[in-house]
Amino acid sequence: MTFTNGYDAFVPEIWGSKLNAGLEKSCVMLQCVNRNWEGDIANQGDTVNIITPGNVTISSLDSNVTYTEIAPTNTSLVIDQQKVFAFKINDVALAQSNTDIMEGYLNKARQAIEVQQDIYLLGKHVDVPSTNTIGGTSTVTLSASNIYSQFVELAKMLKNTSATLNGQKPWVVINPDIEAILLQSTQFTSSYQIADETLRNGSIGRIAGMDVLVTPNLTATDSKINVLAGTNDAITYASQLAKIEVLRDPNSFSDLVRGLYLYGAKTVNADALAKLVCSISSS
Repeated sequence: MTFTNGYDAFVPEIWGSKLNAGLEKSCVMLQCVNRNWEGDIANQGDTVNIITPGNVTISSLDSNVTYTEIAPTNTSLVIDQQKVFAFKINDVALAQSNTDIMEGYLNKARQAIEVQQDIYLLGKHVDVPSTNTIGGTSTVTLSASNIYSQFVELAKMLKNTSATLNGQKPWVVINPDIEAILLQSTQFTSSYQIADETLRNGSIGRIAGMDVLVTPNLTATDSKINVLAGTNDAITYASQLAKIEVLRDPNSFSDLVRGLYLYGAKTVNADALAKLVCSISSS
């Protein structure tokens, strides 16, 4: 008798495409970066070279026109992050399941990758210039009475560095604890009060012109929370589900599913970032 299992129709390419599509739609921080330099990524350690044009100098017209040689900036985006997921599903579990068990594990893998991506990209707060930082030396304690003014200050910093020029829409990422405070502010413009303007997926509204996105992956370090704001020009990101495969377990009636996800990010325009170092009021 030939034994068959329910994964015979499993196609790694299709499963990988569905996983990537889910990440594109749901991951909070992926909505706050650009993918301009993604290209093809095959192995951990691959490098994407980024050439940024230099600034053009403007001068008054006189008898002679002076030409300034512009030297572009060359930086590297290194794909140095790798995450692996691997799990085993036995044939009995599949036979007894009345749901699409592979679809369920697909969503679990996506959620696990999202957590890692959010944590990694939120860590780019270390690239924020001191001039764009609120509470750098002393932590700001947020409350319903001061949260709006602090976020207005964040938005002002981005405008002062011209980060919001050329139609760039700023964003700010908070966690559920800060959201609870924000929702108590009578000055907060919630999403239902915005007419035709499009918000990012998962945004709860807009404050001081910034889309407000919420993720539980923004956590406190030493009782301090680094609230990151910016535009999509600030951070460039590249990723690839490099490999996904299914193997038959030689020691049981089970299938082994594993995947390798590669990614990396680079802050290419630090002036397009701002942050608020804060804590939560206990009252």
